[in-house]
Amino acid sequence: MMEELHDVQLTEIKPLLTGQNGRNLQDFDCQEHDVETAHGVLHVTMRGAAKGNRPTILTYHDIGLNHKSCFNSLFNYEDMQEVTQHFSVLHVDAPGQQENAPIFPTGYQYPTMDELAEMLPSVMTQLHIKSVIGIGVGAGAYILTKLALNEPSLVEGLVLINVDPCAKGWIDWAASKLSGWTSNLVDIIMGHHFSTDELTENKEIIQTYRLHISQDIPQDNLAMFYNSYSSRTELQMERPVSGLNENTATTVRCPTLLVVGDSSPAVDVVVECNSRMNPTKTTLLKMADCGGLPQVVQPGKLAEAFKYFVQGMGYMPTAGMTRLVRSRTHSASSVGSTDGVRSRSTTNEGANCAEPDNTAVHTIEMTA
Repeated sequence: MMEELHDVQLTEIKPLLTGQNGRNLQDFDCQEHDVETAHGVLHVTMRGAAKGNRPTILTYHDIGLNHKSCFNSLFNYEDMQEVTQHFSVLHVDAPGQQENAPIFPTGYQYPTMDELAEMLPSVMTQLHIKSVIGIGVGAGAYILTKLALNEPSLVEGLVLINVDPCAKGWIDWAASKLSGWTSNLVDIIMGHHFSTDELTENKEIIQTYRLHISQDIPQDNLAMFYNSYSSRTELQMERPVSGLNENTATTVRCPTLLVVGDSSPAVDVVVECNSRMNPTKTTLLKMADCGGLPQVVQPGKLAEAFKYFVQGMGYMPTAGMTRLVRSRTHSASSVGSTDGVRSRSTTNEGANCAEPDNTAVHTIEMTA
């Protein structure tokens, strides 16, 4: 049964690009590939070999990041190492965002978000991957949702962090145009990842990411990926109603874990996405004391949640679960004063989204 996780406490911040002992564990047993697709070349990194008929974990990062800066903290965490003993992992870098990426030539047409999703089945075919469990953040979460809607047989499960199902509304568009006059692309992307409080309080992690975004990715390439994401269309999906349209509704058919930090700029859009998902297959995890990058700031709690998620799918039945406790069912508006449905922020009022409805969701309490 899909359930909600909430009230997570964490104080430490794990290193950005290294494991807990200082090593980058993601550099071991890896093969990099440049895969030709109908929409251009995609750089991917395969870790491990396919494990029988089990799906491969496929990751897709957010704007301003690559697969290492987005996911190393999570995959280097010891609990996630237990998971990767059971699954191969395919890290996808959006075109031009990988380490040491060449600058695109003048006139290069960057793929749309739809086209980025359409590139993935070809990659899976060429690497002999039959199905995946997707883990996406922001733009990557949008792309993997598109994949699940377009090719449901290829996606067994989804973990979507900070997913925004909405097209960019006119208020967001105007705000980005105005901010563009006074801010550079790095500032805009930092505002996408982090709340105002995080930008002023978490000095170390903010400095690390600001340097990474400004120095490690070619800025012209980054601008192209950002513009592609800003031009996204609304995800066409609807919440199925039992006895009415559960077999015909356009929706994500696989088990899905939605993840957002309770102080993330993406809280409202993730709640909106939850209102469009199948409630019998969707879990909403709102992580307490966490901002825009839960996979970096709280990798241990997220790894634990992911282990529980794949266990619910029938994999890893013996995995140890130390912090998860089953709890009662709440309505989405009664989870708690800080976990209820928030009013939409001014930055999202112009998005092409309806207000979320109050529907029953299942919860799990995660204790320290």
